[in-house]
Amino acid sequence: MRAEGTFAVEGWDEKPYDEHEGTRLARTTVTKTFQGDVEGTSTAELLMAYGAAEGSAAYVGFERIAGRVHDRSGSFLLHHSATMAGGDGSATWSVVPDSGTGELRGLRGEARITREPGGGHTFTLDYEIG
Repeated sequence: MRAEGTFAVEGWDEKPYDEHEGTRLARTTVTKTFQGDVEGTSTAELLMAYGAAEGSAAYVGFERIAGRVHDRSGSFLLHHSATMAGGDGSATWSVVPDSGTGELRGLRGEARITREPGGGHTFTLDYEIG
């Protein structure tokens, strides 16, 4: 199945913990609100690495989304992994196996996040429950 919607970043708390010669490591807590087929809130903990060149970065992290997917309520965890270099990037967001709760128990899938020209974000979750 496919769930689509939007999300807004409500909070971004970034704390650098290591900086050398233009590179930086940071721990970041991000909170979001989701609307659409996925409705609810989330909290993500990200470990971020910024390269010395502008626009070069990578991050890994985990995010708990709590609310509903279509007509099922509960929560699940997403595993994030992304890199960016020279304006080109790649990313994966996958559901952590056996992390679904409530009516989302057994959820498996992959997510995509798209940044819109006006600064908004769309969220797509391709999933199955079984």
